[in-house]
Amino acid sequence: MNTLLLQHVILVACMSLSGLQVSAKGIVYKVKGVKFTMVTVKGGTFPMGNDSDESNDNPVHYVKLSTFSIGQTEVTQELWEAVMGSNPSDFKGPKYPVESVSWDDCQTFIRKLNQLTGERFRLPTEAEWEYAARGGKKGKGYIYSGSNNLDEVAWYDGNSTHVVASKSPNELGIYDMSGNVWEWCNDLYADDFYSISTFYNPYGAHDGSDYVLRGGCWGGSASICSVTNRNYYVSTGTGNIIGFRLAL
Repeated sequence: MNTLLLQHVILVACMSLSGLQVSAKGIVYKVKGVKFTMVTVKGGTFPMGNDSDESNDNPVHYVKLSTFSIGQTEVTQELWEAVMGSNPSDFKGPKYPVESVSWDDCQTFIRKLNQLTGERFRLPTEAEWEYAARGGKKGKGYIYSGSNNLDEVAWYDGNSTHVVASKSPNELGIYDMSGNVWEWCNDLYADDFYSISTFYNPYGAHDGSDYVLRGGCWGGSASICSVTNRNYYVSTGTGNIIGFRLAL
């Protein structure tokens, strides 16, 4: 058996033991019978932000990111229940995004998920989130994640959450990065962070009490669902418009 074939056999065996599968859409993990997919986002450089009248999403500044993976969907209620054994969501449904979770709650979930999988899941940085929402290297410069027509890609201005991946994906095959629920990022928030952001893999403000939220939500207007819109909340804050997605 040649070296490359042997390496492939070993890789497949290891992935089988750890509950992993490779699909055309990414790496599929399985936790207590619940599957979720992580999409690889190839690193690159992009103009982050928007030169608008908003005070917190400008100036546009260039950022370079290493390759990372991000959840194909927001974390669902069935995955949360598999890891945590409970469900805090107001709008119940296994394929609905989990909501009413704080940034602190997400950290607890991630610690337990990592214990179950042996991985190092985390929340995405704000820069990673925006780059993925824009479509990474495949991005076409859309206002929203995957389209200039928000109705094609997002649940917004409504009265509840919806099943994940029930709208069209963006250029990377990622769903609901506009609308459905706001998504926690790992970064501390600062209004003026873009004016002092580092170029390579920026990691948010150095201090503060609030954390970044991105993507808009089911109850919001079109303007908050753009790929550049920024929001924030305290680490203990919850609401049925707030959920999250994983990064790795």
